[in-house]
Amino acid sequence: MAEAPDGEQIVHREFDTDQDDPVTAVAEAVADLRGEETTDIATMYETVDHMIDHLFSTPPSKDAQVQVEFTFEGYRITLDQDGNARFVEV
Repeated sequence: MAEAPDGEQIVHREFDTDQDDPVTAVAEAVADLRGEETTDIATMYETVDHMIDHLFSTPPSKDAQVQVEFTFEGYRITLDQDGNARFVEV
């Protein structure tokens, strides 16, 4: 766990971009960070509407260096097309 200049804790995770359901992996990471079960947090589909699935299932070329950033359940989440993720509590 790293610390941002403003004192916020940054958690880094790496996801398998070939998995069947990357949204579930992100939701599980958020639930883990919150110390809750995935059934206790909101559904991600209302927040990102399959955006993560598309990022990993048909990724743009590596040269594009696509990054998706959104807020979910109190975390600012940044996902790179290579599977790297950053979670910052907001």
